[in-house]
Order: sequence, then structure tokens, then C-alpha cells
Amino acid sequence: MIKLYNSLTRQKEELTFDDNTVKMYSCGPTVYSYPHIGNMRAYLFMDSLRRIIKYNGLNIDGVMNITDVGHLTSDEDEGEDKMIVASERENKSPQEIAQYYTDIFMGEMKKLNIDLPEHICPATSVIPEIIVFVKTLLEKGNAYETSKGIYFDISTFPEYGKLGGTDLEDKLAGARIEVDDEKRHPADFALWIKAPKNHIMKWDSPWGKGYPGWHIECSTIGMKYLGDKIDIHTGGVEHRTVHHENEIAQDDCYAGHKVVKIWMHLEHLLVNSKKMSKSLGNVYKLSDLQKKGFSPEDYRYFFFTTHYAKQQNFTWEGLEAAKNALRSLKAIVNEHKVAGETTKIKPQKVEEAFLEAINDDVNMPKALGVIWQVLKLPRDKRIYDLIMKFNSVLGFDFLGDIIPADIQKLAKERWEAKQDKDFQKADALREEIFKKGFLIKDSANDYEIIRK
Repeated sequence: MIKLYNSLTRQKEELTFDDNTVKMYSCGPTVYSYPHIGNMRAYLFMDSLRRIIKYNGLNIDGVMNITDVGHLTSDEDEGEDKMIVASERENKSPQEIAQYYTDIFMGEMKKLNIDLPEHICPATSVIPEIIVFVKTLLEKGNAYETSKGIYFDISTFPEYGKLGGTDLEDKLAGARIEVDDEKRHPADFALWIKAPKNHIMKWDSPWGKGYPGWHIECSTIGMKYLGDKIDIHTGGVEHRTVHHENEIAQDDCYAGHKVVKIWMHLEHLLVNSKKMSKSLGNVYKLSDLQKKGFSPEDYRYFFFTTHYAKQQNFTWEGLEAAKNALRSLKAIVNEHKVAGETTKIKPQKVEEAFLEAINDDVNMPKALGVIWQVLKLPRDKRIYDLIMKFNSVLGFDFLGDIIPADIQKLAKERWEAKQDKDFQKADALREEIFKKGFLIKDSANDYEIIRK
């Protein structure tokens, strides 16, 4: 039995589903810039949840959106579309921007060995469906038209504010929301925005040329692929009070019933106990980690050391500890691999402990604890077999760490050249090793070969 913390009800609930299949929607990236390690933490969480569902013998039908239109520079209906801002910044079309950063994002997902959802859908591919969604809300009386666009009337949804714990009266007071005299209530949000003539991303609609609001895309994409009954919806904690609150209002009014059963929210990644920001110079990408000799797998292990619902503090020392722990884990696992059945273990009890951990609201730190406990036992091939079974959840590469003989030979030659102070040869060999997919990290008296 899988139990998950539901942000809507504020309690752990048993995951229920139909036909042995879990339907899960995950908020995807806005592809206007490079993804950083805080962004990728959200997809490691999605990956863990997907793997746990499969480990329990269930099927999963997953969906993730790609926001390539409609996400304004504020989560409220303020500012410019992030895609337009990026387009002007880089002197490329929004389509070129979206494709470029989507490709980079998918490359990062591959590096981290993230299990991809069955459906990955750009917002611009469902414009006709979005228009139908908006028309339906208008017909039902949940939306209205102004000179600026089509807005959702939050007064038609009494449950509004329940997810984020926001008092509706506070919302209606208009704090931090731009004043718009045409809106019935300050917190009413845009479903469809009427585009100015010079706007470069717009589509024909019954209300003239325009483009969708950000919130409507997730509702439309989710229902297109999963229908009007979704078991889990995941996303960052920052989306609780606006984006996901708006999704719930749209979903439930459109369908006439509660659409999403369980809402799950991931906490922020801090850097040295501070929020990531460009001004502090602490926004790191996976490539920044790799340049310092860390692998994406090191960051994957680092993610497992803190529960998803708690803030995680990134430090280079913490990542170094994760790297060393992962290296030790793999070495000990390989020692078990070559052993016989030398000790009395009870695989069933170990499996039960691991399953209890992962099924208790994705408790990966506890699951790691189970693994380390069993690895302390005398070497036994059955322990190796257990860890390989658990690895369907962990997602580590136990085979890829074997460094090919030709790379080892080149690395040895480079080290010898460096000791002989033939730095030109050493640099050339380092470059050759790099082109073959490996990095060299030197210490005072030794070196380490790392797969990129």
C-alpha cells in the first residue's frame, strides 16, 4: 500500500487507482532558459515516484507539459510572456527558443537517468483543445470576457483557496495583484489573453487573435491524455497558492467534480542556506557540477539524502559527501556480487523494510538507510541480488562505472607525462580522454577517472 501526503487535505492518504494503472500529471518546464539543479530536483522527485509505482507492480500513465507559451514573468497575470522575453534576449523566434531549451532540458533528464512520462506535450500543440476548454467554462458561467481576454470568475468556485490555505477574502482584497477595473474580482485569472497587434505568438479564437494563459495549459493537457480523473499531480511548492489553485478551479468546474485526488509538492533547493539567485551567483547547472568533477549520479544520490517535502540545502561539501557515499556503496555492492551464500540473511524482511520506506510518502532517505544496513552484513551474493532489485527505484548505473581499458591506459600515460612535466602531452591526452566521454580529476598524489 502506497501512502502519499496530499497537500490538499494535509494528510497522508492511500493511493487509489483504477485498472491497476496510476494516472499522474507532472508540471513540466518553461523552456526559456537553462534548467538549474533546483529545477531538476523536481524531476528527480517525479522519477522516484514513478519508479516506486512500478516497483509495486502497477502501471503508470504519466503526462508532463512543456510550457512554450503563456507563462508570464509573474505567476499572476502580469508582465510579458517568458518566451517573448527570451526571444528578444537571444534574437531568435519563440519556436527556436523553445526547441533549443527543450533539447537541453531533455539532455539533462537523460544525464540524471530520469524515467520519462509516457506523454510529453508542448502547450502550443493543444491550442484548439485549450479554446474548447475556455469556451466550455464560458458556457457554464465560470468565465467572462473583457477587453483584455477571458477570465475565470473565482466566486463561482467556493473551494478556491483551499490548496494554498489562502483566505478568499484576502485574495479579493487584491494584495499584490495588479488592479484591473474590468475584472469582477482582483484574483480572477486569465484563461485566454487577447494579443496586441505586435505580439508574435497568437492564434485565432472566437475572441480574436490571442494566446492562452499559463494555468489553462496544464488542465487541458492533463484531461486530454488522462481524462477527468487523475490520481496524482506533482509540482513545486511555489505553485500551490496560484498555479495549482487555479488549475483546481478550472478542472473541477469544467468536469463538474473533483478531478485530481492527490496533490504533491516538492520543497525548494537552497544553496548554502540561501535561495538561488543570479545576483548571489549561486545558480548552478549540471554542467557546473561536472566541471568540478561531480557526475549527475552524484547529484542523484544527493537528492535521495533529504525527503522531497523538506527544503534541501546544497553545498559543495554535501555533494562531495554524496559522491563518496555513492562510490563506497558501489564498491561494497560489487564485493557482494562476487561472494557466495556465506551468511544467514532474510531477504524477505529486507525487502519488506525497503518497500515500507519507499511506500511511506517516497521516503528515499529511509530507503537508503535500509540499503546501508544490509550492506554491513558479511558479503553474500543474495545481498547483491537484492540491491539490484532495489536499483529499479534508485536508478544508479552499476555497470557503467567500469572504466574501459583504453581509457585507463590513456589516463596512466597522461599521469606519467604530468609527473615528467611534459604538460603539452598531458593536456593533449586529457583532451583525448574528454572526447571519449571521460573526465580526469587530479589530487595531490593520484587521479580519478570519471564518466561524463
